[in-house]
Amino acid sequence: MSALDNEKSRTDILNRLKRAEGQLRGIQRMIEEGDGCLDIATQMAAVRKALDSTSVRMTMCFMEQHLQERLRSPEGAVPEMSEMLGDIETLLGKIR
Repeated sequence: MSALDNEKSRTDILNRLKRAEGQLRGIQRMIEEGDGCLDIATQMAAVRKALDSTSVRMTMCFMEQHLQERLRSPEGAVPEMSEMLGDIETLLGKIR
């Protein structure tokens, strides 16, 4: 499997993961401080959604890289492909 070559996408994914990491630390702190279960569960759901969203983004980056390679087209050269991938990303984001 190929590495994530697009620097912008790599940065986006890393930033998303760092935010989720911060949220997880916040949940740990909430537990240590004795916050309510409902509040903690709400934050856990937010982290889960953030990770799901990051997974979709990673999947889309993978698809885009491989399609560009197979079609031998530079990034953004096929506007229809970018639009189609955007629609797929939206659709995958709604699944769960």
